[in-house]
Amino acid sequence: MVTNADSFEWRDRPVLVTGASGLVGGALTRRLVEAGADVVALVRDWVPSCELMTEGLLSRVTVVRGDICDYALMERILGEYEIQVVFHLAAQTIVGIANRNPLSTFEANIKGTWNVLEACRHAPTVRQIILASSDKAYGEQAILPYDEQMPLIGRQPYDVSKSCADLIAQAYAHTYGLPVVVTRCGNFYGPGDLNWNRIIPGTIRSVLRGERPLIRSDGHFIRDYFFVEDGAAAYMTLAAHLARHPEIAGNAYNFSNEIQVTVLDLVQRILTAMDSDLEPRILNKPFGEIRQQYLSAARARNELDWKPLYTLDEGLGLTIPWYKNHLEYNA
Repeated sequence: MVTNADSFEWRDRPVLVTGASGLVGGALTRRLVEAGADVVALVRDWVPSCELMTEGLLSRVTVVRGDICDYALMERILGEYEIQVVFHLAAQTIVGIANRNPLSTFEANIKGTWNVLEACRHAPTVRQIILASSDKAYGEQAILPYDEQMPLIGRQPYDVSKSCADLIAQAYAHTYGLPVVVTRCGNFYGPGDLNWNRIIPGTIRSVLRGERPLIRSDGHFIRDYFFVEDGAAAYMTLAAHLARHPEIAGNAYNFSNEIQVTVLDLVQRILTAMDSDLEPRILNKPFGEIRQQYLSAARARNELDWKPLYTLDEGLGLTIPWYKNHLEYNA
């Protein structure tokens, strides 16, 4: 049986989104609100430019300020709001920060995950849990594309944190019967991402300022770029499928456009879309980054009848105007 998000009754369903002020968390929260869900948004830091603020979502959700590393808080949220569906997206997501500050990354990504899952284990109302892992959980593999049967062998701090969180989720599913499913996506991009050290926002901002965009590597690193709206829609589809097929608990699903894109090609696509003749500056100074990563989404296609809503160029076509408006407004 194929299930999609539209056939699942979201209206009035109590849902928790951790990391709701993040890029994907904001898009997911908006989609849930539009579907009529009763959303509780867990937010650690106050981010004025996040989608919760800019799209007026704060007045339509219950906002709890706090940290996923606070177990008592997690237990209270799940109990007091009688949460049925949990989307666990909260994490430290920047590779460079993880390399500089591994302890805070391990704390958020590993301890935070077991806190959420342990609280869910003791919450009688929780029915579905979607945990956001990453393609980085696979580490560096000799065979491409990555599929869900490959081992999780992260070596750098961020990759290790995602490998550990992923395995912890599988342990809770297989040991305690927790209804948790894992998503593994590539590099998210889209409107609202203000992490300027990421290649897409950084390139767009540089072009708008008339500056040459920077490429940290030699430009030939291959990555999987995934539009934020595709990610949010995929999470909801997966939760709906889990509701009707509880036997998939413990599974992981890759979500991807399944194309190979070098960093140089990506930057050139942005330059072309922005009618810019600027030449990128190639620094050739990568630090702790895997050279080639891209995913197979065959399992999601076959088991969930899933496919992406946007191509890379379509996603960029929606992303670039947002940055033009945002940077002009904040100039």
